[in-house]
Amino acid sequence: MSAHIETTDHEEQPLRARWHSNRLAETIIYGVLLLLGIISMLPIWHTLNASLSSPEKVAQAVLLLWPHSFTLDSYIFIFKGEALIRSFGVTVFITVVGTALNLLVTSAAAYPLSRRDLPGRQFIMLFIMVTFVFSAGIVPGFMLVRSLGLINSLWAMIWPTLVNVFFLILLRNFFENLPDAVIESARMDGSSEMRILFQIVIPMSLPAIATMGLFYAVSHWNEFFRGIFYIYDPAKWPLQVLLRSVVIQANLNEIGFSNQDMYGNAQVSQLTIRAATVTAAIVPMALLYPFVQRFFVQGIVLGAEKG
Repeated sequence: MSAHIETTDHEEQPLRARWHSNRLAETIIYGVLLLLGIISMLPIWHTLNASLSSPEKVAQAVLLLWPHSFTLDSYIFIFKGEALIRSFGVTVFITVVGTALNLLVTSAAAYPLSRRDLPGRQFIMLFIMVTFVFSAGIVPGFMLVRSLGLINSLWAMIWPTLVNVFFLILLRNFFENLPDAVIESARMDGSSEMRILFQIVIPMSLPAIATMGLFYAVSHWNEFFRGIFYIYDPAKWPLQVLLRSVVIQANLNEIGFSNQDMYGNAQVSQLTIRAATVTAAIVPMALLYPFVQRFFVQGIVLGAEKG
């Protein structure tokens, strides 16, 4: 009996050592991730606190961990200008309309490609993959937008990006994993392909579609290069283009105020205005993310599975 117990103790020792080793590795990994998360959040946190602090405190501090002399004057100042409100409206328009069209067209293209009986399916996918690997570039893209008459139009930031090939492949894989029996039953009941797509396939694919919708929305919200290349009228600038003028070029004329207006206001400064403008641009997406976060892992993993 004692020999048996001694043998059992010897067997447990490697297990205990392995368990402690795994716990140590997990602790190190989580510690590194926590440190990287804090480092990533510090600039955003500093910017938020700077937007809520007085100009004197912002000028004196290198890093703000909390607001000093709390004030909302910078936000009141920037929202008095019509240009900032207008840019918000432009960005909201291209985000809402663009994301809706993205999801509609991507779903409509992914569904037939997920059907194995589609004639020429492999050739079509090969053609699509070529566009995924090779891009025409900026100049041909500009020539195409110009030939379509979309220069200085908000649609220039929507139509050229209707379908992201990666999301198309992801959604096609997701559709392929749906039960064929459900689709065949709907066909036997006389349902058209459009009805199957919108009443059966899409409701069953909400995790993947919600994930793509957030990525599409973030892309539209951060629209910058197309706004620079295709939009000449400052009244049609998206928010990120306006931010460039305010934050980098320090041009308050773009938000409806002259530099004299700022210097005549002791409650704001270039630093606090920049911080408030950047924070105002970040907040909408930050508020949206928690509502769709739960779809992230589920949508990506299910869409990547091969049936």
